[in-house]
Amino acid sequence: MRSLRAGKLTYVVLALFTAGSLFPLVWTAIAASRTNTRLAQTPPPFWFGGNLGRNLQMAWTDANMGTALLNTVIVAGTVAAGTVAFSTLAGFAFATLRFRGRRLLMSLVVGTMLIPPQLSVVPLYMLIAQLSWTDRLQAVILPTLVSAFGVFFMRQYLAQALPVELVEAARTDGASSLRVVWHVVFPAARPAMAVLGMLTFVMAWNDFFWPIVALTQSGSPTVQVALTGLGRGYIPDQSVIMAGALLGTLPLLLVFLVFGRQIVGGIMQGAVKG
Repeated sequence: MRSLRAGKLTYVVLALFTAGSLFPLVWTAIAASRTNTRLAQTPPPFWFGGNLGRNLQMAWTDANMGTALLNTVIVAGTVAAGTVAFSTLAGFAFATLRFRGRRLLMSLVVGTMLIPPQLSVVPLYMLIAQLSWTDRLQAVILPTLVSAFGVFFMRQYLAQALPVELVEAARTDGASSLRVVWHVVFPAARPAMAVLGMLTFVMAWNDFFWPIVALTQSGSPTVQVALTGLGRGYIPDQSVIMAGALLGTLPLLLVFLVFGRQIVGGIMQGAVKG
């Protein structure tokens, strides 16, 4: 069997793509280590300065970043876990169960992805105001606890990775619906669940539009809401803003460094099974 080996051109292309991907993060760190006056000069700085610690401390204090990071971990973690669980259950139902109106319901779920999220802001805010949930984390968590994309994604995966005969065999052996889901569906869907969980966590972490409506910078802010407080003033300090953005990005990098190998392994495992 002929082995495939990467040539020099492959490494050059990969190096260029890697440098292009890392440049925004590196530039954020460089800008966070400079002063606002130096960032306004031309040409801009392309190497690190000596104000990184000072700017990070100012961003941490001014934006109440400790509370914001904790709130964002709670929101993103809960939303990711809920989306993975509910989407897997719904995807299993749409992929393997036979019931009346299945195709119509699936079409309605997919159709909701065509609706702009801005259209639901006013009625959703009126609802959370009536429930006295304004400036509370549940106002951000519950509306995004399940997504149409997650249901569609899991349905498409389980339709290929989960044989109907396997579910029928488990039922023939006397397994209940809960046991079938726990011992058959979840193990088969694990690669897709890992991918969906990672995508949902990142989306919930970076979400800005609805949290800025439902939360306040002085109450229970997420990271994105807290960062808006750094841009106020007659002359916003861009170096401090960049330091706050760096603080808000580092947890995502840590999550990927810790779980990246498991996620990539899950994707490869799913590809082999498919």
